[in-house]
Amino acid sequence: MSDSGEPVQKKAKVEEQSKPVEDCCEVAEGALFGLGNPLLDISTTVTKDFLDKYDLKADNAILAEDKHKPMYDEMVKNFDVQYTPGGATQNSLRIAQWILGKPNLATFFGCVGKDEFATTLLEKAKASGVNVNYDENEKEATGTCAVLITDNLRSLCANLAAANCYTSKHLDKNWDQVERASFFYSAGFHLTVNPDAMLKIAQHSYDEKKTYCFNLSAPFLSQFFKEPLLKLLPYVDYLFGNETEAHEFSKQQNYGTEDLKEIVKKISEEEKKSEKTRIVVITQGSDPTLVYKDGEVKEFPVIPIKEEDIVDTNGAGDAFVGGFLAQLIQGKDIEDCIKCANYTANYCIRQSGTLINDKADFK
Repeated sequence: MSDSGEPVQKKAKVEEQSKPVEDCCEVAEGALFGLGNPLLDISTTVTKDFLDKYDLKADNAILAEDKHKPMYDEMVKNFDVQYTPGGATQNSLRIAQWILGKPNLATFFGCVGKDEFATTLLEKAKASGVNVNYDENEKEATGTCAVLITDNLRSLCANLAAANCYTSKHLDKNWDQVERASFFYSAGFHLTVNPDAMLKIAQHSYDEKKTYCFNLSAPFLSQFFKEPLLKLLPYVDYLFGNETEAHEFSKQQNYGTEDLKEIVKKISEEEKKSEKTRIVVITQGSDPTLVYKDGEVKEFPVIPIKEEDIVDTNGAGDAFVGGFLAQLIQGKDIEDCIKCANYTANYCIRQSGTLINDKADFK
């Protein structure tokens, strides 16, 4: 156990993943760019008592506090844990690459430590076809995320560590990779790290008439990082989230309604820099996904799945976005984007975390 509460790294044993499939699209190399928090997920099934011990809730996501630091070591000592590459944005890009098949269509920036976990993350991300360019921090360990599974629900507790240290200097030094991209994506979690870097990328996207995508990611971001979120929102062309996140955003914006369809409409109508209509995509677990586009809300059913076939819902939202982006950057319509998003989310919940064990057969 390190001083920061990280589990001893020599215990890491990561399972992953199929090689990129052969070229199957005409998307330009580097077309999709993501900025986020690279983390190593530590996953295990626990009891409700374990969640209560560390004041955690099922189906929720938070940042680790001091009271959570002993938890990581306890997980490794007392449970059968699995290590997988994680971090919401990186997960989505890995899934997009899996669908697209052609290596290096997606580029990912984030910060890691100089340690074994960073080496593992780099190897696995590159194996999935993502062009990874990590900022490195010599003082902090690579970030980790506890993924605690109870009854097919997951509680995420992220110890950002080095992921919290991403510098604008790294972004500026590698700006050519930003300029090369046409589509940008960040999960909201990076608002806690370097919102200025996100805003600079979003401004570039607006100036060059590109496409910027963003995810609400967790209720606490709308609660406690409202100011940077609202600064970024006018640049967002595609906004993703789930029903819990959408309801919390509505509450913070004083929409005065619990009607999710009305909330989706109001989010789309928030201030926008470009003339393009903001498209809002809100998932609802097993209920239909809501999409607001061109002045109307459409419902898209998910792929049915038996309860006994669900292994782990961790990463399903990331996988959904990855499938959506894989079609979006090919110029496909919303229907195709959602169809692929449903495919990748359905695949993900049959696995542990965002492991990719097969060749994508989406059609």
